[in-house]
Amino acid sequence: MEITVLAENTTVSDRIGSEHGLSLHIRAGGKNILFDMGQTDLFEKNAQKLSIDLSDVDIAVLSHGHYDHGGGLACFLTNNKKAPIYINEHAFEPHYNGTLKYIGLDRSLSTCERIVFTSSKHSICQNITLYPAVCDITGRFTSAGLTRYHNGEYIPEDFCHEQYLEIIENNKKYLFSGCSHRGITNIVKAFTPDILIGGFHLSKHSLDDDLTAYAEYLDSFGTEYYTCHCTGEAQFEFLKRRMKKLHYIGSGERI
Repeated sequence: MEITVLAENTTVSDRIGSEHGLSLHIRAGGKNILFDMGQTDLFEKNAQKLSIDLSDVDIAVLSHGHYDHGGGLACFLTNNKKAPIYINEHAFEPHYNGTLKYIGLDRSLSTCERIVFTSSKHSICQNITLYPAVCDITGRFTSAGLTRYHNGEYIPEDFCHEQYLEIIENNKKYLFSGCSHRGITNIVKAFTPDILIGGFHLSKHSLDDDLTAYAEYLDSFGTEYYTCHCTGEAQFEFLKRRMKKLHYIGSGERI
């Protein structure tokens, strides 16, 4: 498996751009997979610099319905004419932040015939599977002040529009999670992957004993983590000092 970071908040090279968002190119199981599309067309510009042809992408997956992961959807549709795009059925619903600023997707794209809407576990092909948002959120989960518009009112976000990509390769389970809004501890407990790639959504979390508890719990699974984006750089450094297998990935990096 080869994973290339096409867009992330940071960069590993002066020639590769960065932005608040996430986009990953994955080569696995004989397929070229695009996981998320960043906030703008930056992922496409970086792909060119990294010698990745987006027209060769076979499968595209959107992790959830926020602009910093799906803002590049129109760009992808222009650059790729064949790949189905797997999106949760709730992703195009109206999503807002705590000040009621719209942070959702371009809803005019929801009628694109190449979009495959998912609502449950979905097998894309052998060893490549999509899973809906974890149901057990009894652990660490918060709406983080985000809201959604439902039945004429703004209510706390429950992130039911989230989904996760699982790839089995060489007897290892890889799990891709865009922002882990339903709680990174809940997600790791549900899937117990060998390797997890994605954001932890801890960037606003205090550097305190509670974050130490996160580190201890995540480390107890033996999972290797490659995190990014919404984890927060200070939070990553805090966790890194307390975990055995934690890495940060930025734009331009290849794993």
